[in-house]
Amino acid sequence: MLNIEEITRMPSQSLLGRVAARESDSLTVCIEQYGNLIWSLAKRYSPSQADAEDAVQEIFLEIWQKADRFNPVMASESTFVTMIARRRLIDRYRKQARSIETSSFGSELDDQLVATSSSMVETIDEAAKATRCLEGLQPNQRDILRRSIHEGQSHSQISNDLEIPLGSVKSFARRGLIQLRQCMEKFSLSPQAGVAS
Repeated sequence: MLNIEEITRMPSQSLLGRVAARESDSLTVCIEQYGNLIWSLAKRYSPSQADAEDAVQEIFLEIWQKADRFNPVMASESTFVTMIARRRLIDRYRKQARSIETSSFGSELDDQLVATSSSMVETIDEAAKATRCLEGLQPNQRDILRRSIHEGQSHSQISNDLEIPLGSVKSFARRGLIQLRQCMEKFSLSPQAGVAS
């Protein structure tokens, strides 16, 4: 049985290519590699734990079914996986909104649900755009921002861990944030440039 490191080091074919080819253990490795990302999105945008679990299963089923559509020229694997997760979560919210709208709840509750659902869809869309913008950064900028934002490391800690000067860490972080802001502004100025659902 191959582990993640062994499969991700294989230059001949991407992980999603291996899933599309239905290679042994490829889906297991895909779940191990992208499970945390998908679970965090599903948990954040699902009304209950059970609903989040259902969403995760649906997302991985769709990845299994659509892995052959992955094109590394168009997007990275993580962007492709995020787009599938985003679409599935948006579909689930729309179905939930429709089912509640057709029930006998008061119109005030309906309005509140629609507003909440729309807000969640927009948040998922923004997260997908941010993921694409992050992937456009240089690897060192992306790594430093990940350590700083997601892991809460100080610039000094990052400097020590990566063994690069503190000034360089600050410079990479600043330039990375500027590029992220410009990328996100480009998305907001041109809705057509956004990620299609």
